Amino acid sequence: MRINNVVHRGLRRFIERDDPSGLPAVYMEKIRNIITYLQDMDDIGELAFPPKWACHQLGGNRKGAWSLAVSRNWRITFELGGDGKTILNLDYEDYH
Repeated sequence: MRINNVVHRGLRRFIERDDPSGLPAVYMEKIRNIITYLQDMDDIGELAFPPKWACHQLGGNRKGAWSLAVSRNWRITFELGGDGKTILNLDYEDYH
């Protein structure tokens, strides 16, 4: 899948320049694995397989957005483009 835009500045720096500043060093391996997996996916159905990422769709005012667990409270979230092949509004956030 193609990442269209990244909301979190540290995550954007990491994806564009492999610069991890602005992200927690203790979770960098997991963040790298999640981003790599997202970029290598062909469709959203592949998110059913990664273990321990607690992948799910959000509800309420975030209905349709997806969430992948990085740590206890922090998540990588994103939305799908209309084509089903584009990741929009990729973010690293604590939405709890």
